[in-house]
Amino acid sequence: MKSNYYNRLKLNCQSKKSHLCIGLDFDLDRMINKSVNDLSSLESFIKDVIDCTYDVCSVYKPNFAFYEKYGPSGMSLLENIVSHIDKRSLVIADAKRGDIGNTSASYAKSVFEYYDFDAITVAPYMGTDSIKPFISNPEKGVYLLCLTSNPSAMDFQYKLSNTSYLYEDVAKLALSLNKHNNLGLVVGATKESEMQKIRQIAPSLTWLIPGIGAQGGNLEESVIVSNKKPGSGIINVSRSIIYANKQTLDDIRCAAVDYNENINQYLDYE
Repeated sequence: MKSNYYNRLKLNCQSKKSHLCIGLDFDLDRMINKSVNDLSSLESFIKDVIDCTYDVCSVYKPNFAFYEKYGPSGMSLLENIVSHIDKRSLVIADAKRGDIGNTSASYAKSVFEYYDFDAITVAPYMGTDSIKPFISNPEKGVYLLCLTSNPSAMDFQYKLSNTSYLYEDVAKLALSLNKHNNLGLVVGATKESEMQKIRQIAPSLTWLIPGIGAQGGNLEESVIVSNKKPGSGIINVSRSIIYANKQTLDDIRCAAVDYNENINQYLDYE
């Protein structure tokens, strides 16, 4: 039997000396590497990217939207990518699912059993019954959207409920539901002052942190606050790695190594 998701994540981070998560959000329209011009060449390229980065990358995170937009062929590509990673790193389905209980259960079955992802991002807006189907298996991880890095996060996440903001309520809910130690939070790196509040509310939860690189988040603050014991955090970088320079494999490898080294300067691997 596999161990708990977050125990596996911790072991993976320790063995690789990496808290780097690479977002595999490739878009053919943004490729300046002219050898990548259709889904077949894109699949080969993504596999090569994985092969040249997995040693410095604890987690990969493909966003479903970049594959769903190509229909069945895109989803077949996604399936092949997960298979190619072949447990060399953990894989998070960035799908942001969340619906009534039986629908969430079907989403969970698809992501965890059919595609064999290790974890998933989940939108908590519909409440506890939309979250529970995803966290019922301790071997699989869940990251609830808590405080995101996009500008319009202000529209809902900063709404006051009694004396707390909505994002604080999400952190409290996640802490209360984390019976299997497999529930974490998505916390944007562009929200420096709020990070401290969230860490105080949920000191033990693991974070997935987007917003580094192209979005301008604070790397040092993100690493230090998220990894304040007993908590931990992984830093997601997408565009700044996969579209580095001229998008050659050497460029991507160098960018991944550089980010991993920059993250590690704020960590102590014991």
